[in-house]
Amino acid sequence: MKLSRRTFIVSAALTPVACGIPLSYERGTPIAQPNPLPLVRQPQIGQEWTYIKRDVFNGKTLGVITERIANLAPSIVIERITNGGSRLPDEVQSSWGMVSRDPEWSHVLIFNPSIPLWPQELSSQWNKQVATHYTIAGYSDSRFGWQEYMSTQGWEKVAVPAGVFNTLRFQSLIHYESDDPNKVDCIHKETVWFSPEIGRWVAREASGSYQIQGQIGAVIEEGSYQWQLASYK
Repeated sequence: MKLSRRTFIVSAALTPVACGIPLSYERGTPIAQPNPLPLVRQPQIGQEWTYIKRDVFNGKTLGVITERIANLAPSIVIERITNGGSRLPDEVQSSWGMVSRDPEWSHVLIFNPSIPLWPQELSSQWNKQVATHYTIAGYSDSRFGWQEYMSTQGWEKVAVPAGVFNTLRFQSLIHYESDDPNKVDCIHKETVWFSPEIGRWVAREASGSYQIQGQIGAVIEEGSYQWQLASYK
């Protein structure tokens, strides 16, 4: 497999205004920001979270995945297993909340430097622009650009199958360079409801789009997905 590279252009869409548009499938009830701000539960071996993944457009359940902390040093390793018992690629965090190996994509992505998984400050006014590069696992000779704008949207109480949680809702708008040279202007949007109480998100929605090289104006929409927490410990 040969991964081609092309010039990466930072999108002008990476602005707070563009990132402020929610996917709006999950609904939470606005609540006051906690005072003092809560602390994020620290990782321990054996902590786990089980999520139901659905296709937003037709409501079909695509899978049930359990994520379990298996190692804390030198990196935090989170094993991922389907409800049928099949192993999925692991998630790796260089430190708590900083992902260096993300298996949630069509290829496993390796980030250098690592990027935040959730807001580094649990405030309704937090935002951050992240610039990094990624490689595809197993193909470290090709690096691709990654620009991400993260912004918090406020505290919300949200109900999911695992219960009702106080969460900080945040959004990410990502403009990245694809390993496929035919894909340009690749955009990925996420809305996440993060619960400091469980040390992970309880709901998450994602969608994306891209254009084909040479076909100006023809935007191709990718799938739109939702994850909800079913249980945790």
